[in-house]
Amino acid sequence: MKPIFGPGPSLELRLVLAILLSISLIFIDSKLIAFKQVRVYLHSAVSPLQYIANMPGQVMDSMSNQVITREQLKKQNSSLREQLLLNRADQLLMESLAKENTRLRALLGSPVRNDSRKLVAEIMAVDSDPFSHQVVIDKGKLDGVFEGQPVINDIGVIGQVLHVGTTTSRVLLITDASHGIPVRIARNDIRAVATGTGELNRLQLPHIPRSTDIGEGDVLVTSGLGGVFPEGYPVAVVNRFDYQEGKPYADVMATPVVELDRLRYLLLIWP
Repeated sequence: MKPIFGPGPSLELRLVLAILLSISLIFIDSKLIAFKQVRVYLHSAVSPLQYIANMPGQVMDSMSNQVITREQLKKQNSSLREQLLLNRADQLLMESLAKENTRLRALLGSPVRNDSRKLVAEIMAVDSDPFSHQVVIDKGKLDGVFEGQPVINDIGVIGQVLHVGTTTSRVLLITDASHGIPVRIARNDIRAVATGTGELNRLQLPHIPRSTDIGEGDVLVTSGLGGVFPEGYPVAVVNRFDYQEGKPYADVMATPVVELDRLRYLLLIWP
């Protein structure tokens, strides 16, 4: 049976023909100006193939850039979160320092006589005994602290120094059951003694005749008697004046002007 397609020229002949054709085209392209237009057409015909050939590389480059950009965004986002957390922590610290600075300024600007010496102290510990209202401060003999020294803050009277160590001291609060402080009514100068009840928010005025001119809202200030507390510092506000028939003394209670359960800084004064 005769094959449909006969055998073609040999490979050697094909190579020779290709070389001759290439040389001819190079010669014609270099000598004939008109062939430039043909070159344009050839470039136009080949350019789609070039785009198609470059497309896989461009796709891979684009995917690689997207992956790199995504990783960079993740790292940047993580870094920004950490920085935000640090900034918030710094902000909290700044707010705390601002409040502490305000308290210290208030202490130093408290109504202490200009000619009196004053020293800021910080509470180190609070007595764990519920029946004893005492605190330990960070000032002692080396700072000139002495037993019986009055202790106040920017609002009013807190107590007095009970025991003195070299670098620390123990302060007895005015609400301790064993403490008493001479006071007077700021409105009418009636004198009394305010004693502790063992409760941080209550003082009592014992042995007040029922006919005494004292009412709720009266402010108690130090009277200066006894030589411990200087005169005129706020101590408490009367919140109860009651009496029962047949009893000679009234039941008088007062609330300290200082919130003794929220103390941190105190002010030692030298009368």
